Amino acid sequence: MQSQLLRSLMDLSLHKRILVLAIPMVLSNITVPLLGLVDAAVVGHLQHSWYLGGVALGSTMISMVFWLFGFLRMSTTGLSAQAKGAADPRKLALVLIQGILMALSFAIIFLILHRSIISLALSFSEASAKVQFYALEYFAIRAWSAPAAMVNFVLLGWLLGNQNAKAPMWMVIATNVTNIVLDVLFVVVWHFGVAGAAYASVIADYSGTVVGLYFCYKAWSSSVGLSLQQVMSLGGAKLLTGVSRFVRLNRDIFLRSLCLQAVLAFMTFQGANFGDDVVAANAVLMSLVLMVSYAMDGFAYAIEAMVGKAIGAKDKAELSLSILGSFFWGLIVCCGFALLFGAGGRWIVSLISDIESVRVTAGEYLPWLAVMPLISMWCYLFDGIFIGATRGKEMRNSMFFAALVFFALYFSFSSLQNHSLWIAMLGFMAMRGGTLGWVFIRLSKSGRFLDTAHS
Repeated sequence: MQSQLLRSLMDLSLHKRILVLAIPMVLSNITVPLLGLVDAAVVGHLQHSWYLGGVALGSTMISMVFWLFGFLRMSTTGLSAQAKGAADPRKLALVLIQGILMALSFAIIFLILHRSIISLALSFSEASAKVQFYALEYFAIRAWSAPAAMVNFVLLGWLLGNQNAKAPMWMVIATNVTNIVLDVLFVVVWHFGVAGAAYASVIADYSGTVVGLYFCYKAWSSSVGLSLQQVMSLGGAKLLTGVSRFVRLNRDIFLRSLCLQAVLAFMTFQGANFGDDVVAANAVLMSLVLMVSYAMDGFAYAIEAMVGKAIGAKDKAELSLSILGSFFWGLIVCCGFALLFGAGGRWIVSLISDIESVRVTAGEYLPWLAVMPLISMWCYLFDGIFIGATRGKEMRNSMFFAALVFFALYFSFSSLQNHSLWIAMLGFMAMRGGTLGWVFIRLSKSGRFLDTAHS
Protein backbone atom coordinates (compact mmCIF):
# COMPACT_ATOMS: atom_id res chain seq x y z
CA MET A 1 0.00 0.00 0.00
CA GLN A 2 2.77 2.41 0.97
CA SER A 3 4.78 1.56 -2.15
CA GLN A 4 1.69 2.22 -4.27
CA LEU A 5 1.24 5.63 -2.63
CA LEU A 6 4.90 6.45 -3.25
CA ARG A 7 4.63 5.41 -6.91
CA SER A 8 1.58 7.63 -7.28
CA LEU A 9 3.39 10.58 -5.71
CA MET A 10 6.35 10.01 -8.04
CA ASP A 11 4.05 10.48 -11.05
CA LEU A 12 5.28 13.83 -12.42
CA SER A 13 2.32 14.12 -14.80
CA LEU A 14 -0.04 14.14 -11.80
CA HIS A 15 1.80 17.04 -10.16
CA LYS A 16 1.93 18.90 -13.47
CA ARG A 17 -1.87 18.59 -13.90
CA ILE A 18 -2.45 19.88 -10.37
CA LEU A 19 -0.02 22.79 -10.57
CA VAL A 20 -1.19 23.86 -14.04
CA LEU A 21 -4.66 24.31 -12.56
CA ALA A 22 -3.68 25.55 -9.10
CA ILE A 23 -0.95 28.14 -9.72
CA PRO A 24 -2.99 30.44 -12.01
CA MET A 25 -5.88 30.30 -9.54
CA VAL A 26 -3.58 31.13 -6.60
CA LEU A 27 -2.28 34.14 -8.54
CA SER A 28 -5.86 35.13 -9.41
CA ASN A 29 -7.01 34.84 -5.80
CA ILE A 30 -4.18 37.02 -4.54
CA THR A 31 -5.37 39.85 -6.82
CA VAL A 32 -9.04 39.59 -5.76
CA PRO A 33 -8.81 42.06 -2.82
CA LEU A 34 -7.16 44.63 -5.10
CA LEU A 35 -10.42 45.89 -6.60
CA GLY A 36 -11.66 47.48 -3.39
CA LEU A 37 -8.15 48.34 -2.17
CA VAL A 38 -7.29 50.30 -5.31
CA ASP A 39 -10.49 52.34 -4.97
CA ALA A 40 -9.64 53.07 -1.34
CA ALA A 41 -6.00 53.94 -2.11
CA VAL A 42 -6.90 56.43 -4.84
CA VAL A 43 -9.78 58.02 -2.93
CA GLY A 44 -7.60 58.12 0.20
CA HIS A 45 -5.63 60.93 -1.41
CA LEU A 46 -8.66 63.19 -1.68
CA GLN A 47 -9.04 66.14 0.67
CA HIS A 48 -11.41 64.75 3.33
CA SER A 49 -11.44 61.43 5.21
CA TRP A 50 -15.17 60.87 4.70
CA TYR A 51 -14.52 60.11 1.01
CA LEU A 52 -12.28 57.20 2.00
CA GLY A 53 -14.69 56.12 4.74
CA GLY A 54 -17.58 56.10 2.28
CA VAL A 55 -15.67 54.02 -0.29
CA ALA A 56 -14.40 51.60 2.38
CA LEU A 57 -17.93 51.09 3.78
CA GLY A 58 -19.60 50.90 0.36
CA SER A 59 -17.04 48.53 -1.15
CA THR A 60 -17.21 46.24 1.90
CA MET A 61 -20.99 45.96 1.61
CA ILE A 62 -21.03 45.39 -2.15
CA SER A 63 -18.25 42.79 -1.80
CA MET A 64 -20.21 40.94 0.90
CA VAL A 65 -23.33 40.85 -1.29
CA PHE A 66 -21.47 39.64 -4.37
CA TRP A 67 -19.48 37.12 -2.29
CA LEU A 68 -22.74 35.46 -1.25
CA PHE A 69 -23.36 34.68 -4.93
CA GLY A 70 -20.09 32.77 -5.20
CA PHE A 71 -22.19 29.60 -5.21
CA LEU A 72 -22.69 30.26 -8.95
CA ARG A 73 -19.00 29.59 -9.57
CA MET A 74 -18.85 26.53 -7.34
CA SER A 75 -21.89 24.79 -8.79
CA THR A 76 -20.88 25.62 -12.37
CA THR A 77 -17.37 24.23 -11.81
CA GLY A 78 -18.64 20.91 -10.48
CA LEU A 79 -21.33 20.39 -13.10
CA SER A 80 -19.19 21.43 -16.06
CA ALA A 81 -16.24 19.28 -14.88
CA GLN A 82 -18.54 16.26 -14.65
CA ALA A 83 -19.89 16.96 -18.14
CA LYS A 84 -16.31 17.28 -19.40
CA GLY A 85 -15.35 13.95 -17.81
CA ALA A 86 -18.44 12.26 -19.24
CA ALA A 87 -17.58 13.64 -22.71
CA ASP A 88 -21.10 15.09 -22.94
CA PRO A 89 -20.84 18.32 -25.01
CA ARG A 90 -24.59 19.00 -24.89
CA LYS A 91 -24.62 18.91 -21.10
CA LEU A 92 -21.49 21.07 -21.02
CA ALA A 93 -23.25 23.64 -23.18
CA LEU A 94 -26.41 23.55 -21.06
CA VAL A 95 -24.44 24.17 -17.85
CA LEU A 96 -23.04 27.40 -19.30
CA ILE A 97 -26.36 28.62 -20.71
CA GLN A 98 -28.35 27.76 -17.58
CA GLY A 99 -25.69 29.32 -15.37
CA ILE A 100 -25.67 32.60 -17.28
CA LEU A 101 -29.48 32.81 -17.28
CA MET A 102 -29.54 32.10 -13.53
CA ALA A 103 -26.84 34.72 -12.88
CA LEU A 104 -28.74 37.37 -14.86
CA SER A 105 -31.95 36.52 -12.99
CA PHE A 106 -30.24 37.04 -9.63
CA ALA A 107 -28.69 40.27 -10.90
CA ILE A 108 -32.08 41.68 -11.93
CA ILE A 109 -33.56 40.83 -8.51
CA PHE A 110 -30.59 42.49 -6.80
CA LEU A 111 -30.91 45.63 -8.93
CA ILE A 112 -34.59 45.90 -8.02
CA LEU A 113 -33.79 45.57 -4.30
CA HIS A 114 -30.39 47.28 -4.06
CA ARG A 115 -31.68 50.59 -2.65
CA SER A 116 -33.51 48.76 0.12
CA ILE A 117 -30.46 46.59 0.83
CA ILE A 118 -28.10 49.54 1.25
CA SER A 119 -30.61 51.46 3.36
CA LEU A 120 -31.04 48.48 5.68
CA ALA A 121 -27.27 47.95 5.93
CA LEU A 122 -26.60 51.62 6.72
CA SER A 123 -29.26 51.58 9.44
CA PHE A 124 -26.89 49.34 11.45
CA SER A 125 -23.93 51.67 10.91
CA GLU A 126 -22.87 54.41 13.30
CA ALA A 127 -20.78 56.14 10.63
CA SER A 128 -21.13 59.89 10.15
CA ALA A 129 -23.75 61.31 7.80
CA LYS A 130 -21.14 62.21 5.18
CA VAL A 131 -19.54 58.76 5.26
CA GLN A 132 -22.99 57.18 4.87
CA PHE A 133 -23.81 59.56 2.00
CA TYR A 134 -20.72 58.56 0.02
CA ALA A 135 -21.16 54.88 0.92
CA LEU A 136 -24.66 55.08 -0.54
CA GLU A 137 -23.37 56.82 -3.66
CA TYR A 138 -20.63 54.23 -4.16
CA PHE A 139 -22.93 51.25 -3.53
CA ALA A 140 -25.70 52.59 -5.81
CA ILE A 141 -23.26 52.89 -8.72
CA ARG A 142 -21.39 49.62 -8.07
CA ALA A 143 -24.74 47.81 -7.95
CA TRP A 144 -24.92 48.16 -11.74
CA SER A 145 -21.96 45.84 -12.07
CA ALA A 146 -24.12 43.01 -10.68
CA PRO A 147 -24.92 41.44 -14.10
CA ALA A 148 -21.21 41.34 -14.96
CA ALA A 149 -20.06 40.21 -11.50
CA MET A 150 -22.57 37.36 -11.35
CA VAL A 151 -22.03 36.22 -14.94
CA ASN A 152 -18.28 36.29 -14.23
CA PHE A 153 -18.81 33.68 -11.50
CA VAL A 154 -20.40 31.38 -14.07
CA LEU A 155 -17.72 32.02 -16.72
CA LEU A 156 -14.95 31.36 -14.17
CA GLY A 157 -16.61 28.13 -13.04
CA TRP A 158 -17.25 26.89 -16.58
CA LEU A 159 -13.69 27.56 -17.73
CA LEU A 160 -12.28 25.90 -14.63
CA GLY A 161 -14.56 22.91 -15.13
CA ASN A 162 -13.06 22.67 -18.63
CA GLN A 163 -9.66 22.22 -16.90
CA ASN A 164 -8.59 25.72 -18.00
CA ALA A 165 -7.17 27.85 -15.17
CA LYS A 166 -5.19 30.34 -17.27
CA ALA A 167 -8.30 31.96 -18.75
CA PRO A 168 -9.79 32.81 -15.31
CA MET A 169 -6.42 34.29 -14.35
CA TRP A 170 -6.48 36.58 -17.39
CA MET A 171 -10.06 37.55 -16.58
CA VAL A 172 -9.01 38.71 -13.12
CA ILE A 173 -5.90 40.47 -14.41
CA ALA A 174 -7.93 42.31 -17.07
CA THR A 175 -10.45 43.40 -14.42
CA ASN A 176 -7.81 44.74 -12.03
CA VAL A 177 -5.67 46.48 -14.65
CA THR A 178 -8.74 48.21 -16.08
CA ASN A 179 -9.79 49.24 -12.59
CA ILE A 180 -6.40 50.74 -11.75
CA VAL A 181 -6.12 52.69 -15.01
CA LEU A 182 -9.67 54.06 -14.79
CA ASP A 183 -9.30 54.89 -11.09
CA VAL A 184 -6.36 57.12 -11.91
CA LEU A 185 -8.17 58.72 -14.86
CA PHE A 186 -11.56 59.22 -13.18
CA VAL A 187 -10.38 60.26 -9.72
CA VAL A 188 -6.87 61.71 -10.03
CA VAL A 189 -7.01 63.23 -13.53
CA TRP A 190 -10.68 64.09 -14.06
CA HIS A 191 -11.63 64.58 -10.37
CA PHE A 192 -14.88 62.57 -10.42
CA GLY A 193 -14.40 61.69 -6.73
CA VAL A 194 -16.19 58.73 -5.13
CA ALA A 195 -18.47 58.31 -8.16
CA GLY A 196 -15.40 58.02 -10.39
CA ALA A 197 -13.98 55.20 -8.25
CA ALA A 198 -17.30 53.37 -8.41
CA TYR A 199 -17.67 53.78 -12.19
CA ALA A 200 -14.10 52.52 -12.66
CA SER A 201 -14.98 49.31 -10.81
CA VAL A 202 -18.20 48.84 -12.78
CA ILE A 203 -16.41 49.16 -16.12
CA ALA A 204 -13.65 46.86 -14.82
CA ASP A 205 -16.20 44.15 -14.00
CA TYR A 206 -17.67 44.34 -17.50
CA SER A 207 -14.18 44.22 -19.05
CA GLY A 208 -13.66 40.95 -17.17
CA THR A 209 -16.92 39.65 -18.64
CA VAL A 210 -15.78 40.49 -22.18
CA VAL A 211 -12.49 38.66 -21.65
CA GLY A 212 -14.32 35.72 -20.07
CA LEU A 213 -16.78 35.44 -22.95
CA TYR A 214 -13.89 35.45 -25.41
CA PHE A 215 -12.22 32.53 -23.63
CA CYS A 216 -15.56 30.72 -23.28
CA TYR A 217 -16.09 31.13 -27.05
CA LYS A 218 -12.71 29.49 -27.69
CA ALA A 219 -13.41 26.70 -25.18
CA TRP A 220 -16.91 26.20 -26.65
CA SER A 221 -15.40 25.69 -30.13
CA SER A 222 -13.01 23.00 -28.90
CA SER A 223 -15.10 21.29 -26.18
CA VAL A 224 -18.73 21.63 -27.25
CA GLY A 225 -18.48 21.54 -31.03
CA LEU A 226 -22.12 22.64 -31.41
CA SER A 227 -23.32 26.03 -32.58
CA LEU A 228 -25.39 28.11 -30.17
CA GLN A 229 -28.27 27.84 -32.65
CA GLN A 230 -28.07 24.03 -32.53
CA VAL A 231 -28.20 24.06 -28.73
CA MET A 232 -31.08 26.56 -28.60
CA SER A 233 -33.03 24.52 -31.17
CA LEU A 234 -33.28 21.65 -28.67
CA GLY A 235 -36.45 23.24 -27.33
CA GLY A 236 -37.50 24.54 -23.92
CA ALA A 237 -37.86 21.14 -22.25
CA LYS A 238 -34.37 19.94 -23.17
CA LEU A 239 -32.81 23.33 -22.39
CA LEU A 240 -34.17 22.97 -18.86
CA THR A 241 -32.72 19.46 -18.44
CA GLY A 242 -30.94 19.26 -15.11
CA VAL A 243 -31.94 22.79 -14.06
CA SER A 244 -33.68 21.57 -10.88
CA ARG A 245 -30.44 19.90 -9.77
CA PHE A 246 -28.59 23.15 -10.57
CA VAL A 247 -31.07 25.13 -8.44
CA ARG A 248 -30.85 22.71 -5.48
CA LEU A 249 -27.06 22.73 -5.62
CA ASN A 250 -26.99 26.53 -5.69
CA ARG A 251 -29.46 26.69 -2.80
CA ASP A 252 -27.37 24.39 -0.61
CA ILE A 253 -24.10 26.22 -1.31
CA PHE A 254 -25.79 29.60 -0.74
CA LEU A 255 -27.03 28.47 2.69
CA ARG A 256 -23.54 27.21 3.45
CA SER A 257 -22.08 30.61 2.47
CA LEU A 258 -24.57 32.45 4.69
CA CYS A 259 -23.54 30.28 7.62
CA LEU A 260 -19.84 30.92 6.99
CA GLN A 261 -20.46 34.66 6.73
CA ALA A 262 -22.32 34.63 10.07
CA VAL A 263 -19.33 33.02 11.81
CA LEU A 264 -16.85 35.49 10.29
CA ALA A 265 -19.07 38.46 11.14
CA PHE A 266 -19.41 37.24 14.76
CA MET A 267 -15.61 36.92 14.96
CA THR A 268 -15.25 40.59 13.95
CA PHE A 269 -18.08 42.14 15.96
CA GLN A 270 -17.50 40.13 19.13
CA GLY A 271 -13.80 40.97 19.01
CA ALA A 272 -14.76 44.65 18.97
CA ASN A 273 -16.33 44.21 22.41
CA PHE A 274 -12.90 43.38 23.84
CA GLY A 275 -11.39 46.76 22.98
CA ASP A 276 -9.87 48.68 20.07
CA ASP A 277 -6.47 46.97 20.28
CA VAL A 278 -8.06 43.51 20.24
CA VAL A 279 -10.28 44.20 17.24
CA ALA A 280 -7.31 45.70 15.39
CA ALA A 281 -5.10 42.72 16.30
CA ASN A 282 -7.80 40.28 15.19
CA ALA A 283 -8.11 42.15 11.88
CA VAL A 284 -4.34 41.78 11.32
CA LEU A 285 -4.36 38.06 12.19
CA MET A 286 -7.51 37.34 10.17
CA SER A 287 -5.86 38.99 7.14
CA LEU A 288 -3.15 36.30 7.47
CA VAL A 289 -5.80 33.58 7.80
CA LEU A 290 -7.29 35.01 4.59
CA MET A 291 -3.87 34.71 2.95
CA VAL A 292 -3.87 30.97 3.71
CA SER A 293 -7.43 30.76 2.40
CA TYR A 294 -6.51 32.41 -0.92
CA ALA A 295 -3.52 30.10 -1.40
CA MET A 296 -5.43 26.94 -0.47
CA ASP A 297 -8.44 27.92 -2.59
CA GLY A 298 -6.17 27.70 -5.63
CA PHE A 299 -5.57 24.02 -4.85
CA ALA A 300 -9.25 23.58 -3.93
CA TYR A 301 -10.21 24.92 -7.38
CA ALA A 302 -7.80 22.45 -8.97
CA ILE A 303 -9.26 19.55 -7.02
CA GLU A 304 -12.82 20.68 -7.93
CA ALA A 305 -12.01 20.46 -11.63
CA MET A 306 -10.08 17.20 -11.41
CA VAL A 307 -12.56 15.42 -9.11
CA GLY A 308 -15.52 16.59 -11.20
CA LYS A 309 -13.90 15.29 -14.38
CA ALA A 310 -13.01 11.95 -12.75
CA ILE A 311 -16.57 11.52 -11.44
CA GLY A 312 -18.04 12.38 -14.83
CA ALA A 313 -15.80 9.76 -16.42
CA LYS A 314 -16.53 7.25 -13.59
CA ASP A 315 -12.76 6.91 -13.22
CA LYS A 316 -12.08 5.78 -9.64
CA ALA A 317 -8.31 5.58 -10.16
CA GLU A 318 -8.11 9.15 -11.45
CA LEU A 319 -10.30 10.31 -8.57
CA SER A 320 -7.91 8.77 -6.04
CA LEU A 321 -4.85 10.22 -7.78
CA SER A 322 -6.38 13.71 -7.94
CA ILE A 323 -7.21 13.67 -4.23
CA LEU A 324 -3.83 12.23 -3.21
CA GLY A 325 -1.86 14.76 -5.27
CA SER A 326 -3.90 17.74 -4.09
CA PHE A 327 -3.53 16.71 -0.44
CA PHE A 328 0.22 16.35 -0.94
CA TRP A 329 0.57 19.91 -2.25
CA GLY A 330 -1.91 21.26 0.29
CA LEU A 331 0.14 19.79 3.12
CA ILE A 332 3.34 21.33 1.74
CA VAL A 333 1.74 24.78 1.44
CA CYS A 334 0.15 24.68 4.90
CA CYS A 335 3.32 23.41 6.60
CA GLY A 336 5.08 26.35 4.97
CA PHE A 337 2.51 28.80 6.35
CA ALA A 338 2.67 27.21 9.81
CA LEU A 339 6.45 27.58 9.89
CA LEU A 340 6.23 31.15 8.57
CA PHE A 341 3.68 32.21 11.18
CA GLY A 342 5.40 30.33 13.98
CA ALA A 343 8.90 31.63 13.30
CA GLY A 344 8.20 35.01 11.72
CA GLY A 345 4.73 35.92 12.95
CA ARG A 346 5.83 38.95 14.95
CA TRP A 347 7.85 40.28 12.04
CA ILE A 348 4.88 39.87 9.67
CA VAL A 349 2.59 41.67 12.12
CA SER A 350 5.10 44.52 12.34
CA LEU A 351 4.94 44.90 8.55
CA ILE A 352 1.16 45.25 8.66
CA SER A 353 0.87 47.58 11.66
CA ASP A 354 3.35 50.00 13.25
CA ILE A 355 1.11 50.61 16.30
CA GLU A 356 2.96 49.11 19.27
CA SER A 357 -0.14 48.20 21.29
CA VAL A 358 -1.62 46.34 18.30
CA ARG A 359 1.66 44.47 17.75
CA VAL A 360 1.82 43.38 21.39
CA THR A 361 -1.83 42.31 21.42
CA ALA A 362 -1.49 40.38 18.16
CA GLY A 363 1.60 38.65 19.52
CA GLU A 364 -0.46 37.22 22.37
CA TYR A 365 -2.69 35.34 19.89
CA LEU A 366 0.01 34.30 17.37
CA PRO A 367 0.18 30.67 18.66
CA TRP A 368 -3.42 30.19 17.48
CA LEU A 369 -2.46 31.52 14.05
CA ALA A 370 0.57 29.24 13.81
CA VAL A 371 -1.53 26.05 14.10
CA MET A 372 -4.43 27.36 12.00
CA PRO A 373 -3.03 26.32 8.55
CA LEU A 374 -2.60 22.68 9.58
CA ILE A 375 -6.12 22.55 11.02
CA SER A 376 -7.85 24.47 8.22
CA MET A 377 -6.23 22.81 5.18
CA TRP A 378 -8.59 19.83 5.42
CA CYS A 379 -11.75 21.93 5.12
CA TYR A 380 -10.43 23.78 2.03
CA LEU A 381 -9.45 20.58 0.25
CA PHE A 382 -12.59 18.63 1.19
CA ASP A 383 -14.66 21.63 0.04
CA GLY A 384 -12.99 21.22 -3.35
CA ILE A 385 -13.71 17.48 -3.40
CA PHE A 386 -17.40 17.93 -2.56
CA ILE A 387 -17.86 20.84 -5.00
CA GLY A 388 -16.37 18.69 -7.76
CA ALA A 389 -18.76 15.92 -6.73
CA THR A 390 -21.65 18.48 -6.67
CA ARG A 391 -22.62 17.32 -3.18
CA GLY A 392 -24.03 20.59 -1.89
CA LYS A 393 -26.27 19.03 0.76
CA GLU A 394 -23.33 17.44 2.58
CA MET A 395 -21.40 20.74 2.44
CA ARG A 396 -24.40 22.64 3.81
CA ASN A 397 -24.96 20.20 6.67
CA SER A 398 -21.26 20.14 7.53
CA MET A 399 -21.16 23.95 7.70
CA PHE A 400 -24.27 24.07 9.91
CA PHE A 401 -22.71 21.59 12.33
CA ALA A 402 -19.35 23.39 12.33
CA ALA A 403 -21.08 26.72 13.06
CA LEU A 404 -22.90 25.16 16.02
CA VAL A 405 -19.55 23.91 17.33
CA PHE A 406 -18.08 27.41 16.87
CA PHE A 407 -20.75 29.07 19.01
CA ALA A 408 -20.73 26.24 21.57
CA LEU A 409 -16.96 26.56 22.02
CA TYR A 410 -17.07 30.34 22.22
CA PHE A 411 -19.72 30.43 24.94
CA SER A 412 -18.08 27.52 26.81
CA PHE A 413 -14.76 29.40 27.01
CA SER A 414 -16.14 32.96 27.03
CA SER A 415 -14.34 33.74 30.29
CA LEU A 416 -11.10 33.66 28.27
CA GLN A 417 -12.43 36.59 26.21
CA ASN A 418 -10.60 36.91 22.85
CA HIS A 419 -8.84 33.55 23.29
CA SER A 420 -12.30 31.98 23.24
CA LEU A 421 -12.87 33.39 19.74
CA TRP A 422 -9.68 31.77 18.46
CA ILE A 423 -10.48 28.47 20.19
CA ALA A 424 -13.90 28.58 18.53
CA MET A 425 -12.38 29.41 15.12
CA LEU A 426 -9.98 26.46 15.35
CA GLY A 427 -12.86 24.18 16.34
CA PHE A 428 -14.93 25.54 13.46
CA MET A 429 -12.21 24.80 10.90
CA ALA A 430 -11.57 21.35 12.40
CA MET A 431 -15.27 20.41 12.29
CA ARG A 432 -15.65 21.60 8.68
CA GLY A 433 -12.82 19.35 7.54
CA GLY A 434 -13.56 16.53 9.97
CA THR A 435 -17.25 16.11 9.11
CA LEU A 436 -16.64 16.28 5.36
CA GLY A 437 -13.77 13.79 5.76
CA TRP A 438 -16.04 11.39 7.66
CA VAL A 439 -18.77 11.67 5.00
CA PHE A 440 -16.21 11.16 2.23
CA ILE A 441 -14.83 7.99 3.84
CA ARG A 442 -18.34 6.64 4.44
CA LEU A 443 -19.45 7.29 0.84
CA SER A 444 -16.21 5.93 -0.61
CA LYS A 445 -16.47 2.68 1.35
CA SER A 446 -20.02 2.15 0.13
CA GLY A 447 -19.01 2.97 -3.46
CA ARG A 448 -21.50 5.87 -3.66
CA PHE A 449 -19.10 8.78 -4.02
CA LEU A 450 -18.89 8.34 -7.82
CA ASP A 451 -22.69 8.51 -8.06
CA THR A 452 -23.76 11.71 -9.88
CA ALA A 453 -27.50 11.08 -9.41
CA HIS A 454 -27.41 11.78 -5.66
CA SER A 455 -29.09 15.18 -5.93
